[in-house]
Amino acid sequence: MSAKAEHYDVIRKPIITEKATMASEANAVVFEVAIDSNKPQIKQAVEALFGVKVKAVNTTITKGKVKRFRGQIGTRNDVKKAYVTLEEGNTIDVSTGL
Repeated sequence: MSAKAEHYDVIRKPIITEKATMASEANAVVFEVAIDSNKPQIKQAVEALFGVKVKAVNTTITKGKVKRFRGQIGTRNDVKKAYVTLEEGNTIDVSTGL
């Protein structure tokens, strides 16, 4: 498997919410990442894919909610988010896509 494919396995998609937009004002970008990825992997993937310098990576795991699916009780998947703070002068435009 190529190195670029591995980076795309770590970073799933950008998250565009009100909170993520507030973070972008502080030079941070929010990504949904693989649940088993760690901070050095996330930093390496973002720097390789977008050509930017990463200052810090903060992660959070949101537990899946218990919901009803067609009357049956089921659980949504757990989601790991990475708040990637960029060095001064670096930007990623997530609205254009990967």
